[in-house]
Amino acid sequence: MQMICPDWPAPPGVHALCTTRDGGVSGSAQGGGWAGLNLGTHVGDDPAAVAENRARLAEAAGVRPVYLQQVHGTACAPLDARSPDGLEADACTTAKPGIACTIMVADCLPVLLCDAMGRRVAAAHCGWRGLAAGVLDSACAAFEPGSELMAWLGPCIGPTAFEVGPEVRAAFLARDEGAQACFVPGVAEGKWLADLPALARRRLAALGVQSVHGNDGSAAWCTVGNPSVFFSYRRDGRVSGRFAALVWRD
Repeated sequence: MQMICPDWPAPPGVHALCTTRDGGVSGSAQGGGWAGLNLGTHVGDDPAAVAENRARLAEAAGVRPVYLQQVHGTACAPLDARSPDGLEADACTTAKPGIACTIMVADCLPVLLCDAMGRRVAAAHCGWRGLAAGVLDSACAAFEPGSELMAWLGPCIGPTAFEVGPEVRAAFLARDEGAQACFVPGVAEGKWLADLPALARRRLAALGVQSVHGNDGSAAWCTVGNPSVFFSYRRDGRVSGRFAALVWRD
């Protein structure tokens, strides 16, 4: 099972990983959309295959991932050993050991967070709606005031592939006029190419998070442009699988 191990200065006892398509049992769908380690139960894949994929991930990580029902909102769910899968939220946090804050994506940006002391971890699902509305604000607010936070940005749709309408640009500029630097005109009239990792970095900086690592918007991080490695909804549509980013503490 090939996974991405985040390169960030997390303190001892904090662990993180990001899955790829490698190592799963899901078969080919239309265009091969969910073939591999698909972790999504809502994309039409064989439920038994998804269950096996999730079991393989839990075994490889040595921890229980808690899967959310993500709705492109801003709610941050606190997790403990009794937390079930399926909580409706787009961020989650825990100070308990052995529970992995887990975000599933297929173009949206997963953001993992921890404090410098390793007392708490959090994860956020940053599609453009949640990011513009404040999902990172909710995740950061879960930490004690004054905590020194760090973040790792996982793979997502890249800035050369994420074409959006003017309403997306307007949503970000309404909160941060400087976000205009994260948009360039698209090929189609009235469209824009959005740099999702750069938008997340701007929001994290505004929240006081200076130690930010991972996705820099380069081609290797783009879910659309790397079909053998990542699932992509923009590329494969409704038959796209889901990969996940996890963070937990001992």
